[in-house]
Amino acid sequence: MSVTQKVRLTCPLVHKYVELWGGAAVVALGGVIIALDPSHWASVVLGVLTIGVGLALVWHGLRAQTPVLEIDGQEFCYIRGRYVVRIPFSEIGSYYLLPGRIRSLGLCDPTGRPKIFPSVEGRRAGRPYLPLTAATSPAKVEAFMNTAGIPPRDRSITAGA
Repeated sequence: MSVTQKVRLTCPLVHKYVELWGGAAVVALGGVIIALDPSHWASVVLGVLTIGVGLALVWHGLRAQTPVLEIDGQEFCYIRGRYVVRIPFSEIGSYYLLPGRIRSLGLCDPTGRPKIFPSVEGRRAGRPYLPLTAATSPAKVEAFMNTAGIPPRDRSITAGA
């Protein structure tokens, strides 16, 4: 199947939004603590510490990077921050989803062997999957891969299974 336009699937990262909203709430709480009794040093110190914790949560939430799957022309692309994997469709035979707390996407070559990718965290070991997020719906990933014309591993027409 030939894809003529760019198709993109951004995996939801729930903890990012929890940290952003939670951090904003903690910052507001710190402001309220200071506003209740600004003349007492203990409430000012507690308020400043609370605001610091809230800002740290917001900073950590902003740094979280969501995985993105893209199909552009004749190429599959996985992006997570500075980590980018680009694979021509001719090198992909099928795919499989790994269940678990954090879902992952595995790709197989046309003979059915799993492809090995460098580790996302920068470790030397390679992995046979690309990590997604826990909130990623398997149905959305299957629809995305179906759009690209890449069959699931169990329904692959390649020699390997």
